[in-house]
Amino acid sequence: MSGHSKWSTIKRKKAATDQARGKMFSKYIKEITIAARHGGGDLETNPRLRTAIAAAKSVNMPANNIERAVKRGTGEVEGATYEEAMYEGYAPGGVAVLIEVATDNKNRTAGDVRHILTRFGGNMAEAGAVSYLFKPKGILTVDARTVGEDALIEVALDAGAEDVTTAGESFEISTPPAAFEAVKEALAGKGIAVQSAELMKVASLQVPVGEKDAGSLFRLIEALEDHDDVQKVHANFDISDELLAKLSH
Repeated sequence: MSGHSKWSTIKRKKAATDQARGKMFSKYIKEITIAARHGGGDLETNPRLRTAIAAAKSVNMPANNIERAVKRGTGEVEGATYEEAMYEGYAPGGVAVLIEVATDNKNRTAGDVRHILTRFGGNMAEAGAVSYLFKPKGILTVDARTVGEDALIEVALDAGAEDVTTAGESFEISTPPAAFEAVKEALAGKGIAVQSAELMKVASLQVPVGEKDAGSLFRLIEALEDHDDVQKVHANFDISDELLAKLSH
């Protein structure tokens, strides 16, 4: 499990406050709206929308919020029009960061992202500077206490997963994007509960991060993730479990 995946798992566990849930709702509403705009409102024919709605339900977003976001995307109700954009940069320790945003004002968001990067010891990079390091993957996590590793590997790989790794109390399953839904369905069919499931961009090269840079790096990632227009942050760092535990308390 990469350092960023470990950090994301901890962040999900912390996201129980009303304020954190509100921010998550806002991000999922944007993703649902964009998915419906590009692929229509039919879950059967729009896998991106299906994934977005499943993620929203996993954090107990009310059904009427989801329905309204879908209708906003399909044009049945009026609402803000969001554009997607990607920004690239470097964080402390030479870590590459890829920042996905959904915004109604690209100039404002670009300025905000640049400011956050600079404030926490990073900098914005030109388009293409780091994106080549990241490839789209489906990432699912399963509580390691609920299923045996051999059984999980058999189900996941048979359904098209690429790999199953372990870190602490979780298993992480990586899939090609095209096999993401099939792996989710196979796990559900075997009664294996999924803690989280999302399409991410995973780096082919991990940069080891030590205590000197880890604090600044995590403050930078948190500041980016807290921005209303930022949907996802991808970073190619690796960190020891001991240091991560120390920093997450």
